[in-house]
Amino acid sequence: MGIFADDLDIIKVAIGLFWSILFLQSGVDKVIDWKGNASWLSSHFGKSILKGVVTPMLGMLTLVELLAGGLSLAGVVQVILSGKTYWLSLGVITSIAALLMLFFGQRLAKDYDGAKTIAIYFGVALLSCMMLINH
Repeated sequence: MGIFADDLDIIKVAIGLFWSILFLQSGVDKVIDWKGNASWLSSHFGKSILKGVVTPMLGMLTLVELLAGGLSLAGVVQVILSGKTYWLSLGVITSIAALLMLFFGQRLAKDYDGAKTIAIYFGVALLSCMMLINH
């Protein structure tokens, strides 16, 4: 018997690692390069209705991304230790919220290529969620 209680736990750990890597890297990057991100976003949203709220929007997105990544990583630990998926499920749900925030922003900025990329991540998030619900 390996470290996993169930063969599907390997997939659950992979799901958690995917979302934790994605959002912890993104959130930490925003913290480390706050000024660069704020500058880029100010330019990106300069002609949209979001132009006046870039700083609070960046702060909220950073918090949600760090939360999604942290919950997903906690979920990896929980799956390994107990086979349960409570924290991982919360991480995936929070990841979906972050992706919806990003998608909303890309659409308002009329960055349709960026929105298309986020739609791909959203599909992976939905598959991740379905996998956790069904097992």
